[in-house]
Amino acid sequence: MTGPFHTHELLGGLVHTHSHDGSTHTHAGDGLVIDEPLHLHGTVLPQGQTMDLWVVDGHITFTRPASARTLGRDLWILPGLVDAHCHIGLGPHGAVDEATAESQAVTDRDTGALLLRDAGSPADTRWIDDREDLPAIIRAGRHVARTKRYLRDFAEEVEPDELVDAVVLQATRGDGWVKLVGDWIDRDVGDLAPSWPADAARRAIDAAHAAGARVTAHCFGEQSVAELVDAGIDGIEHGTGLDDDTIEAMAERQVALVPTLDNLAIFPGIADQAADRFPTYATHMRDLYARRHETFGKAYEAGVPLYAGTDAGGVGAHGRIGDEIVALGAIGGADFALGAASWRARDWLGRPCLAEGERADLVAYTSDPREDLRVVRHPRYVVLRGRIVVDTSA
Repeated sequence: MTGPFHTHELLGGLVHTHSHDGSTHTHAGDGLVIDEPLHLHGTVLPQGQTMDLWVVDGHITFTRPASARTLGRDLWILPGLVDAHCHIGLGPHGAVDEATAESQAVTDRDTGALLLRDAGSPADTRWIDDREDLPAIIRAGRHVARTKRYLRDFAEEVEPDELVDAVVLQATRGDGWVKLVGDWIDRDVGDLAPSWPADAARRAIDAAHAAGARVTAHCFGEQSVAELVDAGIDGIEHGTGLDDDTIEAMAERQVALVPTLDNLAIFPGIADQAADRFPTYATHMRDLYARRHETFGKAYEAGVPLYAGTDAGGVGAHGRIGDEIVALGAIGGADFALGAASWRARDWLGRPCLAEGERADLVAYTSDPREDLRVVRHPRYVVLRGRIVVDTSA
């Protein structure tokens, strides 16, 4: 054993380890550390009710156990946060090694992001599933992009007649999602342009659905997102080019939108770099950025389901879910932003919240994030699978 543990005893096939602070941890035969029962008291969201919550054998209960260590009182307690658009295992030049991927996952975890929807990575990160100390990941396989129409070494690059086969392959590599690159700069036209003919995209989406996967797509411009929503896509990433008709269609069909709002701050820099060679593209990117709040405000008002994602990975820093929540608060208010990064996102992805018997993934704060969203940047406790992974109380 490593760390602060210093005495051991074997009882009933389990090793009980006593630490210097007097707490006891139980190690099952498979090596999983089961912490002693924990007690938290405070306001549980989204219900908004003040109550006592316990963690026993890694699961939530509202029934008091015989004994428990009280972590804190007068806390604000949320289901573990969700980063619905990030990239574990992806660096500026493509796939990264396991140590770097681990560091990415730990950085996200320590901000309270305990469920990550990986929106495309060339790295095989299945080994993370065996790590009890790392967030859960829902993968979309590798990006599927048009040949030479995306960032080098990020995507599986194919032509339209290969798209269906590529999508079906990535469906087998993901966890129920496939990620398309819907548009990128077309240097021949000097502007954003759809990567795929509409009929090819429709066939690919149908094939993914037949394989049991949902499809999402990176879209900056107007045409690509309109065509992909019409083709039956399940989600849109970024979505800066949404117009009124497409917003209405997304709301009617409940097509998910992950705007990565905070990360869109890269748009002016992209425009500046491209201005000399591609002035039309640069102007377009600046315009999309300038009207982003209006665009996403319309989507919110129309009832499009929006979720929080940071676009971490590649060139984007990890650990920014708090920044995205703050940015989304400017669109729909605090309850909306918190739900987009916690309970609503978990419902959308089919993962439980804080209910009796469910796995104890939670984050707790010492003040009400509904009153000041900046609070989410500084959790007091992060509990993953019933274990304390962040404790800033000292």
